[in-house]
Amino acid sequence: MTFRQLLHSTVMLSGGSASALALLVIVHGQLSGEFGPVLISAVWWAVASIIGFSAGREEGTNAQIARVLADARSAEQQDEPRPVRTLLNRLWPLLLVSIVAGAAVFFVPPVSGVAVGFLLIWALSWRKQESAVQAVEERDGVEFRVERTGILEPLRLVRLPGLRRDRPEHKRHAAGV
Repeated sequence: MTFRQLLHSTVMLSGGSASALALLVIVHGQLSGEFGPVLISAVWWAVASIIGFSAGREEGTNAQIARVLADARSAEQQDEPRPVRTLLNRLWPLLLVSIVAGAAVFFVPPVSGVAVGFLLIWALSWRKQESAVQAVEERDGVEFRVERTGILEPLRLVRLPGLRRDRPEHKRHAAGV
């Protein structure tokens, strides 16, 4: 699995999880007739969205991504990709938070409301990292792939040769030349 695919999946799954949990919080509030926690959660979601948008507004890779890219080892080939295994291996904390927060909606709905806010921050702050990594790959003519690691080990990447995209240089021509 490419690193860009992992980043894209992380953003999409975080946003999807936040949406599903928000729906559970709203439905629980509707069924129980308790609208206070839903309103407080909605305000938190708006604040979390602002935080996420502001955290993810910068162009280019953030410090964590830059470090992981710099630490990538070079290789000529990689093992057969297993995208589902890689996603489960790298995103198990997201799955765990989603399950726990989903179950908490029946016992302590505000906990699920808070989880939605943090998932929104996560998704929105990482939304531009995929394109930043793509720019680095195109510039260097490489492709970054996720290396197989244990679930508790830090993320490691492999730098594989890719296709370098040549961009024509724009030259100014003097009028009449």
